[in-house]
Amino acid sequence: MKIRKLSILALIFAMSMPVMSRRKLVPATQDVVVTALSDTLAHDTLDASFAPSLPPFRSDAVTIKGFNKRVYDNYETFFVQNNTDFHIAGITVTFKYVEVDGALLHERTLHVTCDLPAGKSKQVSVNSFDRQHMFYYYLSGQPRKSATPFKVTARLMGYDVSIMRPADEE
Repeated sequence: MKIRKLSILALIFAMSMPVMSRRKLVPATQDVVVTALSDTLAHDTLDASFAPSLPPFRSDAVTIKGFNKRVYDNYETFFVQNNTDFHIAGITVTFKYVEVDGALLHERTLHVTCDLPAGKSKQVSVNSFDRQHMFYYYLSGQPRKSATPFKVTARLMGYDVSIMRPADEE
């Protein structure tokens, strides 16, 4: 009986003690101090009355060509060409995959990040819709195994204009 009372007292005492032995799961953080920049800050800051004017959407702003996807590929690759006068940081495109006879296989809309200066083109890759390796793009060459050829159309849904500091400005 005495041992039981001592155990209960020890438990109460232990529970009333501040917890000192627990590890912190999140490391201590410090506030970030923002220091004022030189007088050039006023030059770089937009006036409140400034009303930005974005260029209108153009469906021909980006050309997608050179599509490739073989039966065992995990990625679909294609070229993106920037037909605008400004830098593009990414595009949103809807791909429609159809069998050669025109039957719809799959449709999806993707955002593709691409650092694309004005007038340039770049090859990009996206994860393939074909996770089971049963399809191949009909112009990529017929595989040895039995697989279904498909055609693809791409429709530009949007593009991200990237405003960058000119290279000659420090």
